[in-house]
Amino acid sequence: MKTNHRLCFGDSTTLGTIPSNSVDLIVTSPPYPMIEMWDDIFLKQNGSIGKAIKKQDGNTAFELMHEILDRVWNEMFRILKMGGFACINIGDATRSLKSNFAIYPNHSRILQHLVQSGFTILPEIIWRKQTNAPNKFMGSGMLPAGAYVTLEHEYILIARKGGKREFLTHTEKENRRKSAIFWEERNIFFSDIWFDIKGSRQDLSDKASRSRSGAFPFELAHRLINMYSVKEDIVLDPFLGTGTTMAAAMSSARNSIGCEIDKNFYDPIIKIKDNIIDLSNPYMESRLKKHIQFINERTASGKPIKHKNTPYGFPVITNQEKELIFNELQTIEMMPDLSMQVSYSDSPQALSCLEWNNTGSEEKCSTLQTNKPPQSKSKIKDKQWELF
Repeated sequence: MKTNHRLCFGDSTTLGTIPSNSVDLIVTSPPYPMIEMWDDIFLKQNGSIGKAIKKQDGNTAFELMHEILDRVWNEMFRILKMGGFACINIGDATRSLKSNFAIYPNHSRILQHLVQSGFTILPEIIWRKQTNAPNKFMGSGMLPAGAYVTLEHEYILIARKGGKREFLTHTEKENRRKSAIFWEERNIFFSDIWFDIKGSRQDLSDKASRSRSGAFPFELAHRLINMYSVKEDIVLDPFLGTGTTMAAAMSSARNSIGCEIDKNFYDPIIKIKDNIIDLSNPYMESRLKKHIQFINERTASGKPIKHKNTPYGFPVITNQEKELIFNELQTIEMMPDLSMQVSYSDSPQALSCLEWNNTGSEEKCSTLQTNKPPQSKSKIKDKQWELF
């Protein structure tokens, strides 16, 4: 299997090079209106925003900034396939203008336009990225009526174009099964509040570029891609920044397109090819380790496990996980058109197991390539598993 990852520089309010109804999933985080670090990006596209800010007219500046983003959301609706999803990470903004401290509700303004554009709005996720910074409390602190609630969360808005996506052919259904996530991951991923992803970022690019981008963590993009797409789908990020969405798509065996207005991000994005294999393959291994730990804890508590994953041979909770497989990255290379192409292994990672027979004595399994599931004399619930 191979995937292609294309980078384009330009204004995402006009994505004419991307055909209509061609993209399966959009994962993005735009510049946040009314956050000062992104003022210049908006000012370059509409000088009236600068005049509004100079007059300390926050409401007008807020609306003008969102009118620019509205054109991007319109393009997203055009290029998404029917049944495709858009996941937008956005935070509200706080700002003092005319000595008046106020919140500017970016998430609700975007939702309003998505509805007008024709999207079906689905339950959103609150990403709780709390901080222990001593200055996080705003206002007069302990004196009543003079302090403000801390703003330590962002939103992941989830919208769909049209109705539920259908998988009709045998090949489509098989690919969907191979793209499954673990049952215990489902319980975390599809919660409406995410506490477990912090604001830290993997070392995908240089620090100077990250400080200008406000990029979300790799795990956030990786999680959304695995929730709302299948292998070999096309994932788009119209605000690519340092390339986190593209890196997560590579790791997940999806194709991707990344659009970015700032050409200074070219080098950080291209550098992804130098470390994505070293980041991605251990990340898959950690997911397998977490699953095996979950299985061990579940069997130790006496809870039954009825199913077995075919590629790896270890127990899984549901029938839907039986064909799940993670494809390790093997190579990544630059193509003549400056896109990047990633090749993957079709074989599952190597595992070992420790089996327990009904008398309680230990019996070790030999090392195995997991496309050859281990033969066991005992029931699945009696096994203990580990990953090399």
